[in-house]
Amino acid sequence: MRFLSTVFWALVAVVIALFSYRNWNDVTLNLWGDIQAEVKIPVLTFIMFLLAFLPTWIIMRARIWAQRRRLEAIERQHASATPPHIVTAEDGEPVI
Repeated sequence: MRFLSTVFWALVAVVIALFSYRNWNDVTLNLWGDIQAEVKIPVLTFIMFLLAFLPTWIIMRARIWAQRRRLEAIERQHASATPPHIVTAEDGEPVI
């Protein structure tokens, strides 16, 4: 299974490299006012990917952090609870 994952990511890397090679052209971005920026298409694509990916990643990390805090609180509560007292008969057998 690990092999298939490696093959998949290698194919993704090859596709990205081919896209970058074939589209290494300048694009003019009209920013605010008379300001313009010349950017290569692959660089622009990478920046747009990061702008879309980072908020989702930050939300995911925040949820994982909150879940870990809840789990640690439950574990601390469980660890501090005293075990139930088992009443035994005189011969050492538990009484139900």
